[in-house]
Amino acid sequence: MSIVQETSSTPVVAAVPKKAMLLGPIASLVMLAVLVVVPIFVKNFVVFQMTMVLIYAIAVLALNLLTGASGQFSLGQSAFYALGAYTSAILIEHTGVNYALTLPAAGIICFIAGFLFGLPALRLSGIYLALATFALAVAMPQLLKLGLFEHWTGGVQGLVVAKPDAPAIFASMGLKISQDTWLYYFTLVVSVVIYFASVNLLMSRSGRAMMAIRDNEIAASAMGVDVALYKTLAFGVSAGITGIAGALGAIAVQFVAPDGYTIQLAIALFLGMVVGGVGWLPGSLVGALFIVFVPNIAEHVSKGLSGAVFGIILIFIIFLLPNGAKQLASVVERMVRHR
Repeated sequence: MSIVQETSSTPVVAAVPKKAMLLGPIASLVMLAVLVVVPIFVKNFVVFQMTMVLIYAIAVLALNLLTGASGQFSLGQSAFYALGAYTSAILIEHTGVNYALTLPAAGIICFIAGFLFGLPALRLSGIYLALATFALAVAMPQLLKLGLFEHWTGGVQGLVVAKPDAPAIFASMGLKISQDTWLYYFTLVVSVVIYFASVNLLMSRSGRAMMAIRDNEIAASAMGVDVALYKTLAFGVSAGITGIAGALGAIAVQFVAPDGYTIQLAIALFLGMVVGGVGWLPGSLVGALFIVFVPNIAEHVSKGLSGAVFGIILIFIIFLLPNGAKQLASVVERMVRHR
């Protein structure tokens, strides 16, 4: 066997069984119940933060499908997040499309973009694929500033997006729901739908093909799996879900601008995946909590040294839990079973 063959037969990401990528039904219901009651006990600002947690959880889940399920690294998720955000903002502000309808539009456009990007990326793997996606993330903010698109994107100034009100049916029922609370529950519904769709994808023939490629590309090809198709499909699906997250982010923040989608966002999503556990879909929520709240905690500890505090916290977490929240969940599960 040649050196190239030996290298390509080694999985980039450690194999994760299908069941290990999911959460049990009881734990899932408990988590969902907690998320449902959160807005009742917290202020509007915290509701907004939790909305952003759900949005980032969707984006981290999309990256988890790409890396954990198909074994492909990406540092360019911020580009697809930005594309989805701008798609939603442009449709809302320039064409008057209902905010809910902009989500599938953003998903479809980003799916096509991700699928097309995945075609030339077929020749790359490992760190070389990560570098290619890194270049995409770096280039996207500059592309959004081009004068050619300024009429639609607002150029450097960006676009302001109107936050939607709760449907009138709630007011007719005597229920007063704030914009933040409504957007939280709307995002929660979208998150649950995407999560279960992702679970079904992993359980499907396509999901099994992606994981076979992740485990051993040569063996998967020998078994008749169309490696090129499923690799690009994984890129497309991941980009599409990330685009939906970006659209929700634009609606929640009420503003889009090129400088809001820099490489720092891509790195944050990658960190969220690592902290939550690569290949463990429920860990996407834990990773999103890390992205939203840990920087605030670091700044609260020391405003002047917030970056250093953040780094120490990250090193501490990786040292204790090298496999992320998935490792902690496994320990808790074993403790419960022994009782």
